[in-house]
Amino acid sequence: MVQEPIVLLPGMMCDARMYAPQVAVLSRVAPVTVAPICLGDTIEEIAQGLLAQLPPQFALAGLSMGGIVAMEMMRRAPDRISRIALMDTNALAETPQSATVYEPWIIAAKSGRLEDALREMMRPEFLAQGPQRVTVLNQFFDMARDFGPEVFVRQCRALQRRRDLQSALRRCKVPAMVLCGAEDGMTPLKRHEFMAQLIPSAQLRVIEGAGHLPTLEQPEQLTQALLHWLQQPYVLSQPA
Repeated sequence: MVQEPIVLLPGMMCDARMYAPQVAVLSRVAPVTVAPICLGDTIEEIAQGLLAQLPPQFALAGLSMGGIVAMEMMRRAPDRISRIALMDTNALAETPQSATVYEPWIIAAKSGRLEDALREMMRPEFLAQGPQRVTVLNQFFDMARDFGPEVFVRQCRALQRRRDLQSALRRCKVPAMVLCGAEDGMTPLKRHEFMAQLIPSAQLRVIEGAGHLPTLEQPEQLTQALLHWLQQPYVLSQPA
């Protein structure tokens, strides 16, 4: 199994609590860091800031906005990343039309209505149906409230301005896993199938009973998927 450090990047307005179940297991096999994705005004600044602080080489996994930052880190420093896992994320840039979706959220956060913005951003239908849905939503809101409106606005702006990262996926030469919750209503499975096709020899994993936050919705399934990813061989055969 992989010996180099493991770096986990959380989603928008999330911190290490998002990966608590996984850290408890992965820390038995390698050093684990949950790195913040709130220190910068653009995806590029966030990625460059993290690269300046992280070890020379590491295994990298990111979920949602964390996956976008992970792709940018791979674009900038492919030699530093020994393997990559992209979970419930999106390699495409925002279109001018889709970027406008963030504006009402930004206005709400700036005017003291962060709670309203958060509930629009992370709606119940983005998670899997079932008794865990309310619990996971409340875990997300607890993390998001602790960050506050300034981080929310900064992350929204970074996402609005992000570049298309499809070319970074095509150039990926390391073991890769693309993972999606089967019921993800924000970044659906079809998008992840497309991403996996871009990456040479990528493995696609679908987590049943999970939506956009599988680390919390189905922690055991997600942890097993990451352990499998860490066991992928370094030398991958190219598809015929």
